[in-house]
Amino acid sequence: MTSLINDFKDKLKNLNVFEKIMAVNVLIFFIGWLIQVFRNIPRSHTLSWLELPKDFLDFIVTPWSIFTYGFTHYDFFHLLFNMVVLYFVSRSMVNLFPSKQSLNIYFLGILAGGMSFLLVYNVMPNSFSLTVGSLVGASAGVNALLLFLCAYMPNRETRFFTLSIKLWYIGVAIVLFDVIGLFGINQGGKIAHLGGSLLGYFYATQLLKGKDIGSGFGKFVDRFMDMFSTKRTLKTVHRSKKKAFAGHNKKEFNEFNTQKKIDVILDKISKSGYESLTKEEKAFLFNAGKK
Repeated sequence: MTSLINDFKDKLKNLNVFEKIMAVNVLIFFIGWLIQVFRNIPRSHTLSWLELPKDFLDFIVTPWSIFTYGFTHYDFFHLLFNMVVLYFVSRSMVNLFPSKQSLNIYFLGILAGGMSFLLVYNVMPNSFSLTVGSLVGASAGVNALLLFLCAYMPNRETRFFTLSIKLWYIGVAIVLFDVIGLFGINQGGKIAHLGGSLLGYFYATQLLKGKDIGSGFGKFVDRFMDMFSTKRTLKTVHRSKKKAFAGHNKKEFNEFNTQKKIDVILDKISKSGYESLTKEEKAFLFNAGKK
């Protein structure tokens, strides 16, 4: 039994960041199911404290819901679809981009989707939102990753059964599908999808210009997590070392060179496809994606 537990812990440690996110989504889904079974309450009320409400005053009381809604699913097939798509798109992301940057895109997509949902249903007349409930699901974050890839390397081809389709075709199809869905029964979800898609597209276009719009968000998250860190470091007073690498210390200089090399390889992928990379370039991207 102990050996089985240890094996399970080892497998958890080896999961990449998105596989851990998928595991959290599945865990929360089953927590909701257990609450339904043991408390005998409707399934749609088991995770209500995690949903994003459409009313802004209700949101003020539950500000965490702007992110937690992205981990909340009630329908099994809703969860399954989102996790399957996230699994496949995240494989490309972690192999081509640093994990931290990929996480920034995902969580900013969830944030953008939630803010779009709140904005629309607090600006439009009440009659527009009579049939709309609270927002749940990871689709906004998933769409952000999908549209990011489609916009960053639009001419890269992917296989769909026997067909080769360029990514920008897929991106256009996703957006059109969500726009058409605005006239259906899941208007709130489609608005969140479009918010996430817009974030992914904007992130990609700015990154192509050399601007990482998610870096500030990443630093904020790091500082926030440091507040809950149990590790304490001793502060020592010392003279700063001379920056001998073009105005930067060695660590900053190496990080700069690594990012530039990643940008060159990604540019090569967007023009000639992933298969045009050498074995060394593929290995470099794979190792960079683990950091």
